[in-house]
Amino acid sequence: MITWRSIARTFKRSPAPLRAQVRQLSLLEHHSHNLLKEFKLPVPPGFLVTTPEQAKNVVSEINGPTMIKAQVLAGGRGKGKFNSDGKSGVRMVNSPTEAFKSATNMLGHFLTTAQTSKDGLRVDKLYVYKAIPIAQEYYLAMTFDRQRASPVLLVSSSGGTNIESNVDNLHKLSFGLSTGITDEIHAYIQAELGFSDAEMKDIHRILVQMVQLFKEKDATLLELNPLVRTEDGEFICLDAKFAFDDSARFRQKEIFALEKRSPEEEEEHQLAGLGVSYVRLDGNIGNIVNGAGLAMATNDLISLYGGKCANFLDVGGGATKEALSRAFGILNKDQRVKGILINIYGGIVRCDMIAEAIVAAATEMGGFKCPVVVRLQGTNSEKGLKLVEQSGLDNLVVEAEFEKAAQKIVEQTPAVEV
Repeated sequence: MITWRSIARTFKRSPAPLRAQVRQLSLLEHHSHNLLKEFKLPVPPGFLVTTPEQAKNVVSEINGPTMIKAQVLAGGRGKGKFNSDGKSGVRMVNSPTEAFKSATNMLGHFLTTAQTSKDGLRVDKLYVYKAIPIAQEYYLAMTFDRQRASPVLLVSSSGGTNIESNVDNLHKLSFGLSTGITDEIHAYIQAELGFSDAEMKDIHRILVQMVQLFKEKDATLLELNPLVRTEDGEFICLDAKFAFDDSARFRQKEIFALEKRSPEEEEEHQLAGLGVSYVRLDGNIGNIVNGAGLAMATNDLISLYGGKCANFLDVGGGATKEALSRAFGILNKDQRVKGILINIYGGIVRCDMIAEAIVAAATEMGGFKCPVVVRLQGTNSEKGLKLVEQSGLDNLVVEAEFEKAAQKIVEQTPAVEV
């Protein structure tokens, strides 16, 4: 199935076959640990803090080396940098005083990683737990093999960040949700990873609980990275990543209630509730278009004339004035947007209704902050164009021809700084 989101994402990568993409539920680390504990999977005792004083008190109680981890929806926190002191989002501290200092430089500041924008993400919560003496890191994950239509277990003796450079060491084992971890899988893992009989008992118990969690919570991904063996021979899950079947929201209400969205995902979520498909892109020309095909053509034409689109925004055939006003509001707040092209072909949606929404939104916002080019064609287009022209709005140009409209907005918008 092709989604509007998958269509729009093609503008962010080189040409490739379209694939369905669904935004997955993302959990912060402390929520993931709580879920692991619910299924009796071993995790270190952890505490969520929101102030430097709380961090100091927790480390005082732990009375030993302690990990402090920024709670944001981005990978690579350990290699990221804060805008405050240039240090990473994962730190080990050895005293309450050191914890207070680190928390002060983390809370309320922005962390930039390989998976964030250049501005980074604001950190308002920290997860604090006792540092674990690690003897060995492993990688365990369960997901679905779409080609085989089967769940698959992924296992490696290279865990943590080492998994990225040791993909050849990743073992893939298909299993059934009804059969779970069979004797054959058990024997294969022990032989390949060299676990002793005593260690394999712990690993088997962890795998059995993973299958139960994976099945009962409608997960599409359950990743333990790393699962560590401590110097005392215990196995502990230090970090976990989950994805859940979006179609199972009605069954997994408690989990989806924990959903934490990035700012761009929140925008998409709000507009989706109003019947508007929105995806943030990398340019500075905002688009409001009706229909996925017209949206793609609009993006292509803007690119042809040297512009770069800031979004894919399809108001669809049944967009309301409320939805359009919300769309205008989001583009108006987006500091990257330096020009807007409104390209509507009236069929199901009437051009005069679009025109009324444009005027109403502009009036409510006190006018547009940047140049706006409006192209209306189709049902009631003449009436709509007249409404726009008679509105007296500044920064607004009407253009009936598609190519000229795209060319005009590119000409009136500053080039994107590379």
